[in-house]
Amino acid sequence: MNLEKILSISGKPGLYELKTQTRSGFLAESLLDGKKISVSGRHNVSLLSEIAIYTLTEEVPLSKVFSKISNKENGGPAINHKSSRDELEEYFFEVLPDYDEDRVYASDIKKVVQWYNLLQKNGMTQFLDEDTSEEE
Repeated sequence: MNLEKILSISGKPGLYELKTQTRSGFLAESLLDGKKISVSGRHNVSLLSEIAIYTLTEEVPLSKVFSKISNKENGGPAINHKSSRDELEEYFFEVLPDYDEDRVYASDIKKVVQWYNLLQKNGMTQFLDEDTSEEE
């Protein structure tokens, strides 16, 4: 499962899976509770496949960051997103040592860890396409 159909909807908790398009928007299913909601064009929606994390040299796609977390945790859950700011930053530094500390805030790290844990809990752990090789 790649991140092409996984959405973050502003003002709504958790992540959503895109199910189908409607005339006025689309239908999405919550990964938190499985409820389906109708999303109109007025909502601010982000595809996880379009999000990247700033490093000192480039922007790393979220799928690569999730893959690095998965490798670090052997496919298991990451630390709790409610951990202290220092713990979250230390953890993220282990995952992505060259992330740009000036442009990646603690709230961003918290969101990435929370999203990873939600996807992992739902069995969505194939973050990179099979033909994408990861340089480690």
